[in-house]
Amino acid sequence: MRFGYFLSCEEFTPAELVEQAVLAEQAGFDALWISDHFHPWNDEQGQSPFVWSVIGAVAQACSLPVTTAVTCPTVRTHPAVVAQAAATSAVLLGGRFTLGVGTGEALNEHITGGPWPTVEVRLEMLEEAVEVMRRLWTGEQVSHRGRHYTVDTARIYTLPDEPPPVYVSGFGPKAVDLAARIGDGYITTSPDPDLLSRFRELSGGKPAQAGSKVAWAATEDAGARIAHRLWANAGLPGELAQVLPSPRHFEQASQLVTEEMSREAAPCGPDVERHVKGLRPYVEAGFDDLYVANMGPHYREMIAAYGEQVLPALRAGDPW
Repeated sequence: MRFGYFLSCEEFTPAELVEQAVLAEQAGFDALWISDHFHPWNDEQGQSPFVWSVIGAVAQACSLPVTTAVTCPTVRTHPAVVAQAAATSAVLLGGRFTLGVGTGEALNEHITGGPWPTVEVRLEMLEEAVEVMRRLWTGEQVSHRGRHYTVDTARIYTLPDEPPPVYVSGFGPKAVDLAARIGDGYITTSPDPDLLSRFRELSGGKPAQAGSKVAWAATEDAGARIAHRLWANAGLPGELAQVLPSPRHFEQASQLVTEEMSREAAPCGPDVERHVKGLRPYVEAGFDDLYVANMGPHYREMIAAYGEQVLPALRAGDPW
């Protein structure tokens, strides 16, 4: 199993994200995830740099593989443009790039003023978008007129030796089924063994990645306060994360999430045993990759502690 570091564009500046990538490589992390947002989830997070610029900088600063977690190539950005961005990223990273895709959130995708489609339509759009991108990665001239997208005599000239793998995000059965059918792999943030088993069975055993968050701090209480202040939105149930349109709406809905709920949802504080136990369900579920993000300002301490203690314990199967 590979263990990676999750770069949260919603919370950190471009320079901080590049610093984290370098520190993660030095500490022994195997790979990187990076989020792709136009808005943060709330104003407390306070950042949202353009992911493709950050990937270019990361590619020059370290040699770890990078996966977007995840890009929505359907509404805010036309799939032909995402195909070009992904191809260039793969070239810069020497082929160590995976395009993680999903159906997105209104939070990021509504900004161009169009309607927010139903989940069934979004899944249909995602399938067509992936088809368009893969055709463009052949290097041939592409014209396409589909139900959702038109491409007119387009050709991508800067291409990697091999097209980037496409991993598809899924949090419910319909999305998991699509991931199994069209994806080269699967992405999720839940250690749900049933959904993972469903994907494995339907895909014939394709790889699967998962991501999680922790809040390193001097004490557990301090970590819980950080997690609640910055990421209370992670405790919102159901489809709210897909349909709320602005950080302001997430802040309103997150008032229903208590600090204790944030404490229970993620390892908080400096207790290495707590971190190992908190991540163990992902290991036991059988994911190929696990990516961990740090919530809050203490990412240097978190990365160092993970390199020295947490990652060795997870790799050794420590019973904690």
